[in-house]
Amino acid sequence: MYKDFENRVAIITGAASGLGLAIAKRLSQLKARLVLFDSNEDSLVKIKSEFKNEVKVFIVDVTLKENVKMAIDEVGNHFGRIDILINSAGITGRTNIKSHEVEYADIKSVFDVNFMGCFNTSKYVLPWMLKNNFGRILHIASIAGKEGNAGMLAYSASKAAVIAMAKVQGKEYAENNITINALAPAVIKTALLNDMPEEQIKYMTDKIPMKRCGTLEEAANMAVFIVSTENSFSTGFTFDLSGGRATY
Repeated sequence: MYKDFENRVAIITGAASGLGLAIAKRLSQLKARLVLFDSNEDSLVKIKSEFKNEVKVFIVDVTLKENVKMAIDEVGNHFGRIDILINSAGITGRTNIKSHEVEYADIKSVFDVNFMGCFNTSKYVLPWMLKNNFGRILHIASIAGKEGNAGMLAYSASKAAVIAMAKVQGKEYAENNITINALAPAVIKTALLNDMPEEQIKYMTDKIPMKRCGTLEEAANMAVFIVSTENSFSTGFTFDLSGGRATY
């Protein structure tokens, strides 16, 4: 299964940890040609040795469009194409606070990473995909972007924007053999949870009918399917990974 990934050029953002790293490892098993973007240089250096196949790593701040463009052009020129983009870089910002307590700086920083990061990378990857009339883009969103999590205004709103962008982009490139989708997980066991108050984690987990967090392996397997050639008729869609929480 998934033999089509062999030699596909795949860029993954936020690849030094969490879901991005889990997806990268799964694609490595499928012999994709991996390009890992992350802003944490130390983490990138450490994880590189975990891959049996050769991977290229770039220190990229997805909020800086010039940084993003330079890295993507280098990847495209080196390989001659870019087939897959998975946007996994994201931050939660301050949580467990009411909307009137949210500061402007927090809203901006969360939107810069979660929304503008996805926009910047897709903006500069799409021309490479159009050259070859093929591409797969996956934006990692969140169930919070569909239903809203109390105490997480900045995060929920930014992920809602990511979902809207996937809907727009999916329609725009539907005739170019380029699919663009989003994935909306509920709570996944990642390092992001370490920065959240226990009350916030309990609030989110209690809403999941399965009464547990999702695993990185479950999320990575779904992500791989979404960007495979076998998933050829779904675009502009948001896939749920919510343990039954999603209601629409």
